[in-house]
Amino acid sequence: MPHDLKGLGVRKAIMAPLSPTPCAEISDDELVSISVRDLNRQLKMRGLTRDQIVRMKQRRRTLKNRGYAASCRIKRIEQKDELETEKSQEWHDMETMQEENTRIRDEIEALRSKYDALKRFAHMKSIPLPAELDMLP
Repeated sequence: MPHDLKGLGVRKAIMAPLSPTPCAEISDDELVSISVRDLNRQLKMRGLTRDQIVRMKQRRRTLKNRGYAASCRIKRIEQKDELETEKSQEWHDMETMQEENTRIRDEIEALRSKYDALKRFAHMKSIPLPAELDMLP
């Protein structure tokens, strides 16, 4: 049994890592911000193998894609917040208009009642009304 575990340890050490390991001298921020031309020059100067260069470029592409995804996510969240705020304001404005509309309708109804009362009074006292006032509903 101990012999089997020892064999596994040797096999583990020989296997390559699953994910590419970035060059210790180039940070992720630098990898993303450096131009392709400068990156190629630096990778060549460091004497990296073709495989290591490919892994660094894949790492750069992955980091850039994550950055794009994060900025899109942030933009979408900000847009959603703005739209929710705008929606809330629209609802508030609509409620305010409905209240104003109800208030004006009540005021019109009160004025109509007063007008009808005055019309009845004029009719009871035989007070002649101008023709344009008599035609109002």
